[in-house]
Amino acid sequence: MKVAIGGPLRVAFRPWVEGLENIPAEGAAILASNHLSFSDSFFLPAVLDRKVTFIAKAEYFTTPGVKGRLTAAFFKGVGQLPVDRSGGRGAGEAAVRSGIDVLERGELFGIYPEGTRSPDGRLYRGKPGGLARVALATGAPVIPVAMIDTEKIQPPGKVLPKIMRPGIRIGEPLDFSRYQGMEHDRFVLRAVTDEVMYEIMKLSGQEYVDIYATAAKRQIAEAAKADKEAEKAAKAALAQAEKDQAEKHAAQQGSEQQGSERRDDEQRDAEQQGEEP
Repeated sequence: MKVAIGGPLRVAFRPWVEGLENIPAEGAAILASNHLSFSDSFFLPAVLDRKVTFIAKAEYFTTPGVKGRLTAAFFKGVGQLPVDRSGGRGAGEAAVRSGIDVLERGELFGIYPEGTRSPDGRLYRGKPGGLARVALATGAPVIPVAMIDTEKIQPPGKVLPKIMRPGIRIGEPLDFSRYQGMEHDRFVLRAVTDEVMYEIMKLSGQEYVDIYATAAKRQIAEAAKADKEAEKAAKAALAQAEKDQAEKHAAQQGSEQQGSERRDDEQRDAEQQGEEP
């Protein structure tokens, strides 16, 4: 897969990389990255010599159609792990357990702390349940990673990517061994996650928004729905106004026609009686 996909990606898009020396040549480490595009999971592994295992949503493995089969083949080919996100807490536990298994084998584990792609290119609050728990349970260093401009290459909903250079900045490893054994303390999980997100923000230069990306997506969807309903109401109001105007115009024309007919009748009566009209 490195040759079949990684090589052509590097040739076609020529991604630039900073901080590659921060990736250990061997041993377990967590790569915590911002998430701008579906293509993030292609570009980051493509520039590394080592394999990176990500948690991938189960839909990537089960989507029908040609695109779905190609996506599933890619993720299976690079050994990514499908996790059903519809199971609530159970799904979260499965993701944590999968990450721990990868790190216990001495491999690289990739995770997107935001939990989903950014809807607008900004950096959102990290979810503490996965990243921090895996880091504290294993003692593996956390390496912050910033993907640059990948959302411009393949925006959500776009199949064909735009040819341009993305960037990848890799920060220095963060050591959270001082918190080891405290993976069930929610305040510690929050502190660890926020520290990682701060480092990603410095690397990426993104604007930070202190809400979850999933909440932002709901707000954007609700705003779009409200705009659509408002547009629909405005069109209905305009149509009603045009209808009222047409009826008023028709009534006015009818009144004028009646007045004209009445004057004609009066003129004929006057003529018949030999009077001036």
